[in-house]
Amino acid sequence: MANLISVERASLALGTAQVLDEVSLGVLGGDRIGIVGRNGGGKTTLLRVLAGLREVDSGRVTRAGSATVGVLAQDDALDPSSTVHAAVLGDLPEHVWAGDPRIRDVLTGLLGGLGAEAVGGLDATVGPLSGGERRRLALARLLVQDPTVLMLDEPTNHLDVEGVAWLAEHLVRHRARPDNALVAITHDRWFLDAVATATWEVVDGTVSSFEGGYAAYVLAKAERERMAAVTAERRDNLLRKELAWLRRGAPARTSKPKFRIEAANTLIADEPAPRDNVELTRFATTRLGKDVIDLIDATVQLGDRVLLDRVTWRLAPGERVGIVGVNGAGKSTLLRAIAGELPLTSGKRRQGVTVRLAYLTQEVRELERFADWRVIEAIEDVRAYITLGRKEISASQLAQRLGFSGGRQQTRVRDLSGGERRRLQLTRLLMDEPNVLLLDEPTNDLDIETLTSLEDVLDGWAGTLIVVSHDRYLLERVCDTQVALLGDGKIREMPGGVEQYLELLHAMEPVAAQGGSSAARESASASATVSAPAGPTPAELRDARKDMARVEKQLARLAEREDRIHVAMAEAATDHGRVLELNGQLREIVDERERLELEWLAAAEVAG
Repeated sequence: MANLISVERASLALGTAQVLDEVSLGVLGGDRIGIVGRNGGGKTTLLRVLAGLREVDSGRVTRAGSATVGVLAQDDALDPSSTVHAAVLGDLPEHVWAGDPRIRDVLTGLLGGLGAEAVGGLDATVGPLSGGERRRLALARLLVQDPTVLMLDEPTNHLDVEGVAWLAEHLVRHRARPDNALVAITHDRWFLDAVATATWEVVDGTVSSFEGGYAAYVLAKAERERMAAVTAERRDNLLRKELAWLRRGAPARTSKPKFRIEAANTLIADEPAPRDNVELTRFATTRLGKDVIDLIDATVQLGDRVLLDRVTWRLAPGERVGIVGVNGAGKSTLLRAIAGELPLTSGKRRQGVTVRLAYLTQEVRELERFADWRVIEAIEDVRAYITLGRKEISASQLAQRLGFSGGRQQTRVRDLSGGERRRLQLTRLLMDEPNVLLLDEPTNDLDIETLTSLEDVLDGWAGTLIVVSHDRYLLERVCDTQVALLGDGKIREMPGGVEQYLELLHAMEPVAAQGGSSAARESASASATVSAPAGPTPAELRDARKDMARVEKQLARLAEREDRIHVAMAEAATDHGRVLELNGQLREIVDERERLELEWLAAAEVAG
């Protein structure tokens, strides 16, 4: 593969912070690299160095002479007076862009069609568009230009679940050639898993490289720690918990990386499931009683738009629900209705007497009154201690778990970054010990390490959880069920998770393409609902459970065979030929176990 960008012993300091410390790395043709690391750790700076937008203090950065570089920054540089056509397509003649299937795919996937209907049409002016719409324009423009090396800084920001899925599929299809490459900073772990062939972690001025996407990165990082013979206390951390969940298989996943299974089994042999759902539900029922929040025949109408149409939804104690839906379908409106912040046009909202509700909105302005306070003071303003699971922890301990180190807890709120303000919001909410928690896009501005910490905290939190998020990984990780809003005012249960939701949208596309009226959309939605999977039949459930039991017995027999082979290898340690023969049998067992585990996961998805 051609070496498109090469970095040799590069160092860069910003003020007193050493962002890069003699870093050497390269971007080869065919690479799709994901960059992860804590907020403020130097990810964007590294991207700018690779792109030639920032010089290094020492070392060398070289690029192939014929290679072009395109960068999607977090702030767009679009001309407000420009039209959508000029911003995205430039001077390309219509017969060129309309005849190019790659460009047509970009327009359809990001802008709603060849006429850019989702942003008001090709003749619309850029200036009045929202930040999210401008972000889509900037991304579409870059994908149309198709540079040799495509560099994206948080490309999934402002994309909904289906937009992220489309972008992942587009990049995998068009960024696999030996003459181009992709480098992307992202906190979206599903996207990272779907796209990346390698992952770079930026920590304390160094860049560590791992093969594969997020799941493989978690395994490799954990295995590196194990191979370094760290103590048991050091290994008892979030990596093991995250790996254990990945290893069991996310609910909506249909495949998993080819892990080195024996290493993973050793690492997580004694790791319990992330959550004890039975215990959490029991505790939640104790705290909440049987009545949580009910919406009964509820309708919400804003102007001429009916966002909720005679919806009945009863939340149960300990229920964990993820909400997905097309932009503008009313996801945030539904949360506000549940919270009681938005009056119903008709219908009833009923709340249990023991409910203690907390609502994380997308706004961080509520922290402005604490601008001169220190972080720990803003947290202790709620209370000094809380009970999480069965343990009492202090405000400082919870803050530390959510990324505020001892020193950072003394920082003034006004000096916090956007991600840190989001963390402070979450910490204050959890300190109030709610038993119903509503989260609206909680992953905004959070890095992967903080997201993992948040998930760990929520695993021990007993209560009813409702999450609106475009982060597919988070929805699968912290929620047990998903529901979808499709813009027709109804709530649909998605037994198949996000994957079923995307299939449902895909089934609606041919009908939606025939007409853009609300009636056409409603008809398409109803048709898609009928044709969408309605969940497994009782017979299918029985068959799936039988398959799981059969596979579990086969896996147990394989484990016994493996133990016997290990004993035989120890006894034949001096017989080289016999050891080689036994090692071959061991490899066959590993391959067979991988096949059986995939079969078990497929059956488990049906059984639920």
